[in-house]
Amino acid sequence: MATEINTPHGPARVHLHPAAEPRAALVLGHGAGGGVSAPDLTVATEVALAEDISVALVEQPYRVAGRRSPAPAPQLDAAWVTVVDHLRENELAGLPLITGGRSLGARVACRTVRETGAVAILCLAFPVHPPGRPDKTRLSELDAVEVPVLVVQGESDPFGMPPDAPNRTVARVRGDHGLRADRAAVAAAVRSWLRDSPTLRTRAR
Repeated sequence: MATEINTPHGPARVHLHPAAEPRAALVLGHGAGGGVSAPDLTVATEVALAEDISVALVEQPYRVAGRRSPAPAPQLDAAWVTVVDHLRENELAGLPLITGGRSLGARVACRTVRETGAVAILCLAFPVHPPGRPDKTRLSELDAVEVPVLVVQGESDPFGMPPDAPNRTVARVRGDHGLRADRAAVAAAVRSWLRDSPTLRTRAR
């Protein structure tokens, strides 16, 4: 089920996949030039639904408008917060919220964790730095997150590999930034984290 939500930077589109008896909700954003049908987003959606977690996949306004180049970060963040606020007040009301996404979507979720009130963050292929530019690190976006974080990262990802940290688990899987090489490993990492996270386990039915 897809619906459009107005944001300060144009309409965003949400694809909602409700669990029958949800114990939490997962809101995921897409990568810079891709969409919500990316393989890793599909895997995460299937795993979450099997764990009684409703899923909302969010298309940013620039993608809804047919553009491939991302909007500036402040616009992305503002649109994302608007969509998440709407979902928390309506379709996902009353549910503990996990946010995240793949690549660019993961960065947006990390930057806005305080505004969205997320209890955890799921990062699929977090772009630590541009390929070949380790000096242009974006680790500060991850390090600033104080809630539990799972990063699922390809072992040969040219965008780098983030280190483990006190609130951060890094699952290293075979493949590159696309996370297509071993979907079973991606699924296993997400499933284990959703089941073992104290934040979510205490809310399990």
